[in-house]
Amino acid sequence: MIQLTEKEKAVYEWQMSVPGVGEEGQQKLKGASVLVSRVGGLGSVVAYELAAAGVGKLVLAHGGNVKPSDLNRQLLMTDDWLGKPRVESAKGRLLELNPRLEIEMIHSNINEENAAEVVSQVDMIVDAAPLFQERFLMNREAVAQNKPLVDCAMYELEAQIMTILPGQSACLSCLYPEMPPAWKREFPVFGAVSGTVACLGAMEAIKLITGIGQPLTNTLLTMDLRDMTFERISLERAAGCKICGKEK
Repeated sequence: MIQLTEKEKAVYEWQMSVPGVGEEGQQKLKGASVLVSRVGGLGSVVAYELAAAGVGKLVLAHGGNVKPSDLNRQLLMTDDWLGKPRVESAKGRLLELNPRLEIEMIHSNINEENAAEVVSQVDMIVDAAPLFQERFLMNREAVAQNKPLVDCAMYELEAQIMTILPGQSACLSCLYPEMPPAWKREFPVFGAVSGTVACLGAMEAIKLITGIGQPLTNTLLTMDLRDMTFERISLERAAGCKICGKEK
């Protein structure tokens, strides 16, 4: 078992006092590796919360440079980093928070060429990508490599989250058998909405790593922050799912 230093025990003292966590749970967090796909409005906050919680290794995948429109929601990006790579800004900010982290940067989005290799490097995935092409790739590789996946998404003032345990629960393709035709790259967004579902996604990852609580498996949690309504929708594995079909 990975050991904690005295500094780490002091830093994580409050969360280690949560029932079911303790020193053993913190050791599990320190020994864990998590892929955060995109460190934008969603992924920035996911990565920040996982870094603060003491997850030992983060793999950050996001291509491109910081743009002015990123600054209202991508909380690991700063004005002085405009025109420079997003993942480098994210790494710098996270190490300021927690210099005990190991961070690997992938200077591109998850794609057909890199998905399998990147997923193979981690214990689990938190998907914060806006495009279904990327989300489907990570779902495919999570199922193929038996890696837990937390899928987070938002639009305007609405958001949703589900947790996928391959072979045990419905996967993303059970929910979306085909690419939604109306989805587009740019959409209305408030950073606070992204941050809300991102904190839930980080908590799902922490629960899976430490073993506390009940994850959102076979459940789609939806929220509409216009009127603060939340709904839990039960899911089942689809027998005909081309990714995780029960006949496999």
